[in-house]
Amino acid sequence: MIRFNRCMVTTVAAWTLVTLCSAGAFVIAGCATAPKVEQIKPVWPGPPLPARIQFVRSIISDEDLGKDTTFSEHLLEFLAGNKPPPNQIGEPNGIALSDDGNRVYVADTLQNAVFVFDFGTKAFAKIEGIPAPVGIALDAQENIYVVAPSIKKIAKFDRTGKNIGEFTDPSLERPTGLAIDNQNKRLYVVDTGTGKSTMNSVKIFNLDGKLIGQIDKDSAGPGAEFVYPTYAAVDAKGNLYVTDTFNGRVQQFDVNGKFLRTFGALGDAWGNFDKPKGVAIDSFGNLYVVDSGWSNVQIFNQAGQVLLFFGGRNSAPGFLQNPSAIAIDKHNRIYVGDYFGHRIEVYDLVNTTAADSFVNPPTNNPTGKAPVAKPGSPPANSASPAPK
Repeated sequence: MIRFNRCMVTTVAAWTLVTLCSAGAFVIAGCATAPKVEQIKPVWPGPPLPARIQFVRSIISDEDLGKDTTFSEHLLEFLAGNKPPPNQIGEPNGIALSDDGNRVYVADTLQNAVFVFDFGTKAFAKIEGIPAPVGIALDAQENIYVVAPSIKKIAKFDRTGKNIGEFTDPSLERPTGLAIDNQNKRLYVVDTGTGKSTMNSVKIFNLDGKLIGQIDKDSAGPGAEFVYPTYAAVDAKGNLYVTDTFNGRVQQFDVNGKFLRTFGALGDAWGNFDKPKGVAIDSFGNLYVVDSGWSNVQIFNQAGQVLLFFGGRNSAPGFLQNPSAIAIDKHNRIYVGDYFGHRIEVYDLVNTTAADSFVNPPTNNPTGKAPVAKPGSPPANSASPAPK
């Protein structure tokens, strides 16, 4: 059986680029009688290996609620340079998903708003008046928490978009990412800080907006130093993952805020980062990390071993341009905020079971156990190039 880690032996498949070039030639030629472009969606890895990540669609504006956007349609629009529709996503810096997976909430820094795409009812809504929002999170009642760094406040809305309060704390310097632990009723606020900051941190609030704790090198212990952290996510066990962006890593903490371990390091090898940002966890407990610098998403298992990456810098549908946020629903549908692409790119995790989260041990390992990869080292049995 080919395990999940074996998917890494290819990067962006050449057949995908051939498809793009062929479609581009069709548009430029302007031949009205040419055959319809074959709707082949990018997958990672490419054949002959089994696909694990498959591109599904793009979400660009409210017009995408009325149709199942195909790869070919957006490809043709992209190549033809069509005028953007109204209510278009500008700078998606935060994504949250309803529990049933029907509603997609997008914090748009450029539009000073939160876009709400309800794919269940095909309805669109916009919560306006939020200055340059970044992080967004939902509690168990689907109340919406949105952070506005410029005014150092977190606004709270109910599911209908009604403002039901806001809060802050004098200790906040530049709050950015949000994550909610609904089981323990905690809101984690990533405080990126400024150039004058002496200590970057994660502030812990209850859901009524009262500051109840903080995670930093003093409270969490050695190894928890942050340099401009940005995003956060909580797993099913209450563990917290924080992207320590300028340190090029992700830090993991337990439910009590104790430092556990790091994922990745600065560099250009497998499992290394340039500027990690959004983080999310799939149903198997694997960690997805958006890298704005590499314009891709890397997937790690809980042992810290890198399994796969997908995306890559390109403006065509399915690829990414300095992505930011990420969210994953219970069915392992993945939503990535494509910052310079002005869209949300949607993917499915396919052909994958829990067993595929384990890296095959090397054949010369007499113990038969999978080794734990050091940050930045390639996975077992892999001689693949760096994910540039």
